[in-house]
Amino acid sequence: MATTDRQATTLALAHALSAAERGLAVIPLSRTKLPALRSPHREDPDPKPCHGECGRLGHGVYDASTDPARIRELFTAAPWATGYGIACGLPPHHLIGIDLDTKSGTDSSAALRELALRHLFTIPDTVVVLTPSGGRHLWLSGPPDIVVPNSAGRLAPGIDIRGAGGYLVGPGSRTDHGVYGTAPGTAHLAPAACPPALLRLLLPPPRAQQPTPQTSGDHGQGLVQFVLAAHEGQRNTRLFWAACRAYEDGIGPALVDPLVEAALNTGLTEREARATIASAARMTGHRP
Repeated sequence: MATTDRQATTLALAHALSAAERGLAVIPLSRTKLPALRSPHREDPDPKPCHGECGRLGHGVYDASTDPARIRELFTAAPWATGYGIACGLPPHHLIGIDLDTKSGTDSSAALRELALRHLFTIPDTVVVLTPSGGRHLWLSGPPDIVVPNSAGRLAPGIDIRGAGGYLVGPGSRTDHGVYGTAPGTAHLAPAACPPALLRLLLPPPRAQQPTPQTSGDHGQGLVQFVLAAHEGQRNTRLFWAACRAYEDGIGPALVDPLVEAALNTGLTEREARATIASAARMTGHRP
């Protein structure tokens, strides 16, 4: 058994190094699909939030790296690892994972097809990873200035989203339930760009607003207030969502400067704000 585990660890490391060559940041995983290294703060009586600033290993996805020496260090510290996780949301791919589950008793693939028909998008040819339970992970690439959050079942029953701060189990990983592998004909592909209509569905919905008269001025002011209410970590996402709505409603060009000013008040730079608004314009088929 020990020999088998050592072989699984060696294979996992080889697959992880191969993924890193493609620009994918990785961490070692145990057979349970959880990060193989436990938090160094687990015994602290009053643990403070730490994403690796302490310099020690064991911070989950925040340990993820594309550096071969660092990856070997992680696997050396976790010789029981039999798989690897791929961090989502990081450059250069800004990976978004669409997890089509089969364990919930729902047809998640049919649910995704229904969403595609209703919202007029097509899933492009991309990397598809087959899970031991019969599910599928679709790999998509997101824009660099948009933060896609993790979610479970929000898009549709049986569809989970892996975004910033999340990870996907990499192909070649061995778990308690079997081995993950790429679907035939997809291993050589790069993650395809996420369709704009799907990307908008992946962003969090706005907080409930009080009803206002539906004039363009009131609506524009509501979008500006939506951006002004953003907290750190959601500023780009809120700005992108508001700009998309503005362009879809025909008031995008008129709202660019007010949205930029609102974004500056939340702490974004003018360059960041204008880049996000330009991205929203392109996503909705308009010229920035």
